[in-house]
Amino acid sequence: MDLDLHGLFEHNKTFDYGDYEYKEEGCPFNTVAVLIPLLYFVGLILGLLGNGLVMVILWRKRRNLSVMDIFIFHLGISDCLLLLTLPLWAVDAVNGWIIGTGFCKLVGAVFKIHFYCGIFLLALISLDCCLSIIRRMQLYSRKKPMVIHGCCVIVWFFCLLLSIPDWLYLKVISDETDHAKMECNHSYCFDSYHLASRLLQLVVGFTLPALVLLFCCSCILLKLCHTSSGLQKKDRRTHVLVALVVAFFISWMPYNIVLIKDTAQTLTNVSITGAERCEGRRWTASNATTVLGLLHCVVSPVIYLFLSKEFRRRTLAIIKFTGCETDSNDFSLWDSAELNDSTYVQREEQVSLQPMNDIKQTMNNQDQYR
Repeated sequence: MDLDLHGLFEHNKTFDYGDYEYKEEGCPFNTVAVLIPLLYFVGLILGLLGNGLVMVILWRKRRNLSVMDIFIFHLGISDCLLLLTLPLWAVDAVNGWIIGTGFCKLVGAVFKIHFYCGIFLLALISLDCCLSIIRRMQLYSRKKPMVIHGCCVIVWFFCLLLSIPDWLYLKVISDETDHAKMECNHSYCFDSYHLASRLLQLVVGFTLPALVLLFCCSCILLKLCHTSSGLQKKDRRTHVLVALVVAFFISWMPYNIVLIKDTAQTLTNVSITGAERCEGRRWTASNATTVLGLLHCVVSPVIYLFLSKEFRRRTLAIIKFTGCETDSNDFSLWDSAELNDSTYVQREEQVSLQPMNDIKQTMNNQDQYR
């Protein structure tokens, strides 16, 4: 039987695959990455201005810092350190990591230290507020500021210990989705090291302090709900604390969710396809969650500005280059506006009456000598 193929093989052509572009080997163009350097630049300017203002106000109040002042001072230092690394993150977003292994280790370690330091210091602040409101006892004494600074130094040292895997295993390696670009990523000798590092970060660096934060904030809010409105207005530091905790979880929870998902895939040995790796690299691990965590250091000064009238007053005094009469007194930046205003009026009356009192004292002394 004859089979007629109707010219199926009559028009054969040869194709040159030399100029063929394999779309599956790399990620498609990411328009979000174009905006990331701009976000980093805006965050750098606003963050340095805001945190610099916080540091200046606390420095002018350095002779009479409260417990919360000292903790916020160390939080400001942590934010400033992370802000200084934003230009390197911007370069990485555009051209990959072209700066070298040394800066790769430094930037990665600062990123982790900032995260650990933020959550541990917030846990200490919440614990102090919880004890002072619920149990009417102070965890730290305002009269011993060096003890509080010592606790903060211990927190810094512990955070440095937790960042040891970043100092050891961060390296500049070829990007899996684009071999022409380099990336700053971990390169572990064994998978068990990778898993142990992730579990240490998730359990010790996030879960345990997060539970302390949630427990203390819940106790504080329940206590304030069952007390008079006067106490709620007086202890404004709880409002600042709750706002800081909420901002921290909004900024860092997506990053840790991605970390948990990646760790679960490592435990179950789930392989990630090229498209999934590209999509995850674009929207979560490399861009969205990391950017959200990096820009968290811009939020804290905004919270202070909106929730503390005393902080706003001192900010306006610095902007207007006017003297601030309360720089050396015991005004708290985090108490209620009503309390600060009444105390401030009393202090102003005392200051205005001081010359008259001095004159009366001088006249009395002269009468005694006569």
